[in-house]
This record gives sequence, C-alpha cells and structure tokens, in this order.
Amino acid sequence: MSLAIRLHVTSTTIFHYCNNTSKKNPFSHNCTKFKANPIYHFDKLSHLVFSHRKKMSSLTSSRGSCGLTVKSSLIEPDGGSLVDLVVPENQRVAKIAEAETMAKVKLTKIDLEWVHVISEGWASPLRGFMREDEYLQSLHFNSLRMKDGSIVNMSLPIVLAIDDEDKEKIGASCDVALVGPNDDLVGILRSIEIYKHNKEERIARTWGTTAPGLPYVEEVITPAGNWLIGGDLEVIKPSKYNDGLDHYRLSPQQLRDEFDRREADAVFAFQLRNPVHNGHALLMNDTRRRLLEMGYKNPILLLHPLGGFTKADDVPLDVRMEQHSKVLEDGVLDPETTIVAIFPSPMHYAGPTEVQWHAKARINAGANFYIVGRDPAGMSHPTEKRDLYDPDHGKKVLSMAPGLEKLNILPFRVAAYDTVDKKMAFFDPSRAKEFLFISGTKMRTYARTGENPPDGFMCPGGWQVLVKYYESLQAEDGVQNSAVLSAR
Repeated sequence: MSLAIRLHVTSTTIFHYCNNTSKKNPFSHNCTKFKANPIYHFDKLSHLVFSHRKKMSSLTSSRGSCGLTVKSSLIEPDGGSLVDLVVPENQRVAKIAEAETMAKVKLTKIDLEWVHVISEGWASPLRGFMREDEYLQSLHFNSLRMKDGSIVNMSLPIVLAIDDEDKEKIGASCDVALVGPNDDLVGILRSIEIYKHNKEERIARTWGTTAPGLPYVEEVITPAGNWLIGGDLEVIKPSKYNDGLDHYRLSPQQLRDEFDRREADAVFAFQLRNPVHNGHALLMNDTRRRLLEMGYKNPILLLHPLGGFTKADDVPLDVRMEQHSKVLEDGVLDPETTIVAIFPSPMHYAGPTEVQWHAKARINAGANFYIVGRDPAGMSHPTEKRDLYDPDHGKKVLSMAPGLEKLNILPFRVAAYDTVDKKMAFFDPSRAKEFLFISGTKMRTYARTGENPPDGFMCPGGWQVLVKYYESLQAEDGVQNSAVLSAR
C-alpha cells in the first residue's frame, strides 16, 4: 500500500479581528488573492520515521512523587488552539436574561448538530455560523485564509438559513437568540450578517451536481430559507441528546485528554457510517502494526462513527454503536488501544469535498493519521446507475488539499473475503477469482433476509446486533400493514 506523507510546519496562535465590529475574528477579510502553501509528498516511510523520532526526543517528561509523566506528541489544532464556545456556568443566568430580549431564530434538529460541532471546536478556528466572506472561501476554495496569511481547510460551508419572515423580524438587530425545535434557548449569535442563500450555487459546488435525490439537499437545503445568517456563536450549555449515547460524545479536548492519559505517540482515525466487519478490523489492525514498525511506541486508534444526520437506509446510530461495542467485546479490536467515540457532524454524501471536512475535524481532535478508503463520503448517483464520484478521487484529493498538509493520509489496502482461507484478507489480484467482495448493500441484504454471511466476515456478536435490528424493522412493517388492512 502506498502511503502519502506530508510534512508541515504548524502556524502559531493568531489574534482575531472582526471585519465589522471591534470583536475578534480569526479570518482576514481583506485578502483577495488565494495562495496555497506548498504541499510536499514523500513515497517512502523513512522521512516520517525520522520526523517521529525527532518529535519523540523532544517530548517533555518529569519525575515526581507520582512517577514519570509523559505528554503525547499530538498534532496542533487548526488556528493553534481549540475553540470552546460554551458559556461558563457562572455566566449562564445573565446570558439567558439577555437572550430573552432578542429576536429569536428557530433551529432545526440538523442546525442543532452544527451548533454542537461548532461549539466544541471540531471546526476550529471557526467561531460561529459563517459570514459571507467565510462562506464564499469555503464554497470556492475549500479553505479559509487566516489573518496571518496561513490556510486552514474548510471544505463544507457551515451555515444557518433563515426565511423572509425571520429576516424581517430581525431587522437591524446586531445579535439574535437561537432556540431549538421545542423553543428552548440554545445560544446567541453575535455581530450578525445576513446575506443571500443561492441554493443552486451551493448545491452545484458542494456536490458537483444538482440532480434530484441528494439526501442532505432534500432534507436541509431545499426546504431552507432564502437567506443565510452568520455571526459569533455563544452556546448556553454543552450539547446533550439524552439517548443513552452521550458518554460516547467526546469533544476534541476530551479526546486529546484521553490520548494524553493513554500516552499515545500517534493517533490514527477511522471514520465510518456502517457496521464494522472483519475487513475494516484487518485494515485498522494492520495500520497499527505498520505504525509500530515505523518506530511509534503506542499508536491509538480513534474509531469514530459519524453521529449526525444520515440517509434513511443507513443503519441508525444506536444500532451501530451497539455493534461496535460487540466488536471490542469479541476481541476483534483491542480495547486498550482503541477509543470509540461519536463524531457529531451531519453527513452530506459529498464525496471528495466532504472527506476533507472529515479529515480536518480529526486534526482538531488530535489525530495525526487518517485512514481513507474507496469512495469516502460517496454514494450512488441519485438518478443514474453509477457511483456519483470516482472512487479513487477522495484519497487523491486528501493528498493535495490545502490546509491538510500536517495530516498523514493512509490509503486503504483493498480487503475482501478470501473464499479459500475463509476470512477477510487483503485482495490478491493474482487470485482474483478466489475473493468475494461484500458491499454494504449486500451486507444489509444478508441481515434483512436472515441469511448469514460467510464465516469470518463479521464477529458473531456484531452480526446478531444487525440481524435483530432488521428483524425489528420487519416486525414494524407487519404491524403497519395489519393496521392498514384493518382500517379498510
């Protein structure tokens, strides 16, 4: 497997200045020329090994009464420091009272997911929903230029839409209160800017098509208002879902603290929105083996399923998290070297554009390696019988994307079911006829019909979670059909 390694000198913390107020803002609004930093690619691992050994030698250690303390060598977050937009507890009463006097903007469930993402620093150094200059840079350049001239990746616009009625209600206000679907106060948006929401341009540039049937477009953009509102975000309290999974929702800072606690000297992130099969596990375990061979002492896997909006036929988050838990219980992955957490972002299915966002967010969580596979963040074309994106473009784009130079991209080796050895193995082209490729669609079909996959495809405990889920769906369909017949 080839490995694209990129070396990057990180920028220092910068000062923020707002373009229309005296408040601080991380982005320069006076730049009209876009110039990406050079990207260096190395085909051999020796450069990274050297870089790692140099880094390890600079780790600070101190011995006290409690023994040796080691701080792991984590990658610096974009902008130099993590954004934290949650209001301190001792200021919340005053903020709530102030918000009661403001015009209010109602958020959707997916807007709330973006509030969660922004407030915890996944999109650092972004400090709120995008103003127009940030939106245009993201939409056209897939990145933002900082005041010091450096570039951070930002491939997806993170915006908040309002309608004509909201715009009229806001009037000349500088600040607005944000309320949830149940009218509970969520936060405040400061120093606001309202600008036109050109939906067709946004869709075309993000997805590369305006074909009907794009899940995020139909769920979020089509019904949204014709205006976007940006500003600096203040969130009243940490995001909680009360769904039994909040303990998995670790913020970037909490993840970094856990990596330090485990004395990680490398963190490799693996995102997925599907159940983990033994092919995934093979790739993750092989990556750790290779990092150890490169000289790392304690590489930690961040198994990071996406937890925001997904399309209707994807396996729900609670089922996926139960399945992931069984994978660790069955020993397919080592709990001592694996952290399972939820990434709160909604899913766009925007292919090479979106995979940059997935990688950038993991930088802020402390990952310095990112595993990327075939057709990341892709989907079938909504109106034609083909993939929407070239399956190899995601990993190629990641290796060239501006603002991701400090992240090491690890392309997948292709894994498939070896019908001779009866297990998942790396594909051998010389024995092509002896390998069986089981797609996510095929896997779901197996579970839905009650047919077992080949032995060795997935751990038994994990497979039973999926079978029970699809059995429950069939039972629900049966009850609904009976109700319809009874009503006739």
